[in-house]
Amino acid sequence: MKPRINLHSQDSFIELDWFARWTLYSPNSVALQWDDSRTLLTYAECNERINRIARLLMDEYGIEKGDRVAVLSLNSIEYVLIYFAIQKIGGILLPLNFRYTASELDWPMVDATPSLLFYEEAFTETVSALSHKPSHLVSLDAPENGFIHRIHNPSLDANPMEHKGSFDDASMILYTSGTTGRPKGAIITNKMIYWNSVNTGLRLNLTQQDVTLTFAPFFHTGGWNVLTTPFLHRGARLILSNSFNPERVLELCEKEQVTILFGVPTMMDMMFRADNFKTADLKSVRYAIVGGEPMPVDIIKAWHDKGVPIRQGYGLTEFGPNVFSLNEEDAIRRIGSIGFPNFYIHTKVVRENGEDCDVNEPGELLLKGPACMAGYWNNEAATSSTIKNGWLHTGDIVKSDDEGYFYVMDRKKDMYISGAENVYPAEVEQVIRQCAGVREVAIIGVPDEKWGESGMAFIVSEPGIKTDESTILAFCREHLAKFKIPKHIRFIDEIPKSDSGKILKRKLRP
Repeated sequence: MKPRINLHSQDSFIELDWFARWTLYSPNSVALQWDDSRTLLTYAECNERINRIARLLMDEYGIEKGDRVAVLSLNSIEYVLIYFAIQKIGGILLPLNFRYTASELDWPMVDATPSLLFYEEAFTETVSALSHKPSHLVSLDAPENGFIHRIHNPSLDANPMEHKGSFDDASMILYTSGTTGRPKGAIITNKMIYWNSVNTGLRLNLTQQDVTLTFAPFFHTGGWNVLTTPFLHRGARLILSNSFNPERVLELCEKEQVTILFGVPTMMDMMFRADNFKTADLKSVRYAIVGGEPMPVDIIKAWHDKGVPIRQGYGLTEFGPNVFSLNEEDAIRRIGSIGFPNFYIHTKVVRENGEDCDVNEPGELLLKGPACMAGYWNNEAATSSTIKNGWLHTGDIVKSDDEGYFYVMDRKKDMYISGAENVYPAEVEQVIRQCAGVREVAIIGVPDEKWGESGMAFIVSEPGIKTDESTILAFCREHLAKFKIPKHIRFIDEIPKSDSGKILKRKLRP
């Protein structure tokens, strides 16, 4: 007999209790699986545990609607369950970056003032060093009485309960890594997560039979909202890992018949270079979703030769994050494009004065739609400067061609002006990557007495292929206008990247 399910908790017709619905429709379908296959939970089992956690949060820790609950942990099945339990009682998840020091974590703890902090034992020292601690500190994996053990205790109350979260409520706060000043907490609402899921499902043709891997950390929007929440909304299967291992990902794609793969270009490059890439059977993978930054053309072609189309996309923490998607049949014909806006997203490309740009004219991308954040937590000034008249100003420079395909030129802040000409580093980087012997490249603008600014290219060489400054410059002269050619070339061992794989150009600046 199927368990009793409460489906009458919402004032609107937007259903937020996804696990309750899928428990009714398909209770025995696997929802969450750990990558070693020894641990998996069905939708019915997840729903039971979510109700149990929600009651524990309310009864033992006094968590109420609007309260913040912080989590300092690697990815886990229980992390996902805790999030949906927090959402169910109308609370707000505060995912913390486990790579941060205690001093770096102090700001989100002060700014968001969580009432409860869950943490893994591995981060006990960090928690102890926090200057600002909530009233409740709870270990997730303590050997005898960790919260994870209690989650799976069948003797605790797991009866269905009302979903108290509303459509416009904040669901989580994701702190963006600030380039200047303190990080800002983007307020992610239930509405935003719902519409991002709808947009994603429509553009990626998600079905209940789909299978994907989630290895992006949960302190990043990609970990939650590129495929995790859309898959769980759709009743599909999610395989979780707490780290990225290229060989292991390829093994799981074959073993678990993964249908959609997500990664940033760095990850896709690492998998291409893995020892088992050539032998891995990837026939089940319909396509790979790639975002974060442009993917090198040679890597795109390598995956296509493997039979896996690459669908480049675009998004950001404050909107979506699934905003643009390139159709798989266009992956080669429109290499470098992010495709078209997803459903229920309006776009504008504007000049500095706010006027609309012409076709193929670079300008700032503005976005409007229900997948926009509510604003920045406790930061009205930053909110009002980012969202104006309902339009979110991304700070990214894009252009659209005469067929409506969009291309990311660069971050507005990364563009530099050389001799009165705008130079977009991403465009130059895409060219230099095609030079033999170049594995990675990042370009910044630096002061120049004659031209105002000029380019400085940081290059990581391809092992075993000789290249030098003169070779790079000769290649640039053949493929780039003179004002775009970097004046300075620096060879380095590694380009600094964020936890999500994005290049950190601020760390390259003098």
